[in-house]
Amino acid sequence: MLARIYSCAVVGLDGVIVEVEVDYTNGLPGMTLVGLPDAAVQESRERVQTAIKNAGLHYPRHRIVVNLAPASVRKEGPAYDLPIALGVIILGGHLSQESVQETMVVGELSLDGLVRHARGILPMAAAARANGFKQMFVPDVDAAEAALIPDLEVIPVKTLADLYAHLSGRHLIEPFHPSSEPPAPLFIPTDFAEVKGQEHVKRALEVAASGSHNVLMSGSPGSGKTLLARALPGILPEMSIEESLEVTKIYSVADQLPAGTPLIRQRPFRAPHHTISHAGLVGGGNIPHPGEISLAHRGVLFLDEFPEFSSRAIEVMRQPMEDKLVTISRAHGSLTFSANFQLIAAMNPCMCGWYGDSQKPCTCAPSAVTKYQKRISGPMLDRIDIHIEVPRVDYEKLSSSRLGEPSSAIRERVQAARLRQQERFKPLNNPNIVCNADMRVAEVRQFCKLDESGDRLVRAAMSQLNLSARAYHRTLKLSRTIADLAGSDQILVAHVAEALQYRPKNTAG
Repeated sequence: MLARIYSCAVVGLDGVIVEVEVDYTNGLPGMTLVGLPDAAVQESRERVQTAIKNAGLHYPRHRIVVNLAPASVRKEGPAYDLPIALGVIILGGHLSQESVQETMVVGELSLDGLVRHARGILPMAAAARANGFKQMFVPDVDAAEAALIPDLEVIPVKTLADLYAHLSGRHLIEPFHPSSEPPAPLFIPTDFAEVKGQEHVKRALEVAASGSHNVLMSGSPGSGKTLLARALPGILPEMSIEESLEVTKIYSVADQLPAGTPLIRQRPFRAPHHTISHAGLVGGGNIPHPGEISLAHRGVLFLDEFPEFSSRAIEVMRQPMEDKLVTISRAHGSLTFSANFQLIAAMNPCMCGWYGDSQKPCTCAPSAVTKYQKRISGPMLDRIDIHIEVPRVDYEKLSSSRLGEPSSAIRERVQAARLRQQERFKPLNNPNIVCNADMRVAEVRQFCKLDESGDRLVRAAMSQLNLSARAYHRTLKLSRTIADLAGSDQILVAHVAEALQYRPKNTAG
């Protein structure tokens, strides 16, 4: 008798249906797994056998063959324990094959039969619904995540014995019903009201948040660059449900969903250390997994001490910053991950940090200052829309008890500017274009038209600043965002002038 249970593999960000076929064969008692399993799947033999015995069920003393089809898809992780155990139980005559019709089963087993967490539940549940499955058995701790997919009955399983009792009809498990309580925030940003001084930097970050533009802050140590960056998420607009599902799927595949947070409603804020490898930043591995730029999808990637990152790590971000995607190629195929992030970088002007400071002298030689600043290549600087200097804050502002404008007030203006952009881009029917930074050349030509005075100003800037074609288009996008913040349908010369002020002062373009 052949037992067939349906499970799921995760390839990139998508689920692929896997048939778990279990049957007897001649030979000494034991279990053989075929179908391109990795080491974690191979180890399920011992876990399954012990879990079945500890659940009070009979383990057949036969040679058992388990085939994970299709064999062309690599199977990784322990999530196949539960479907393999269920197949063995059916093979032993304890359950009928009809009890698991139109059902997907996922979960890792402990030796005492407890069903443990499995990564990638959200894309698996999406694949189950897309392939016509009506029901899905998942670990109890992952039920809330699977329940995000509508029209799919999610059964939370705590132990193998509970699943057997449910399928045999002795003790039914109630389907999971999602809670209406909002999840706890992943990150609590600093309020802009607490940031003393730096009004021009706050304005630059407000513009950046309104159009999802990249920012590079440069200033001496202690001037507030990190504090300002950590305040930025507080003025970003709320994510739509579609964006939340996109981000949650990435975190589910990367196994970084926090406990008790089945759906991420807050925009991600990722701040990796500068010692991170390029694979950790953009993604990789023998079986590619999402990197930090994908985990920052629809949110902020903050790179503090920007020149201290390896040059290779910085340069591999150039293509994802343009395409909003990262493609990782290996011998057995290519995988694509979403990477529509907003880069916020911070750096000191030199090695000692005091070059250009108003009070403390710099101890670096001029050649050392130039060498340090050139760690960031011209092509990378060209992809950053806003370059802003963060000066030292004087004592009078620091000691003042007066608070600045709160993040909530700034967020209202940012939200209004984003709504204008959404209405503008709605006729395009392109889900990849939701804010001004997402515009391609065709959209820039259509929506970023200048009047005669604005055209003269940009023409002069192109000549004096030696702007590249990319910098020209990014200046127009930035001008469009500043106009949106002002509630203007037309890009005026004042909007263009402010956008040009954010170009780097000491580099060409």
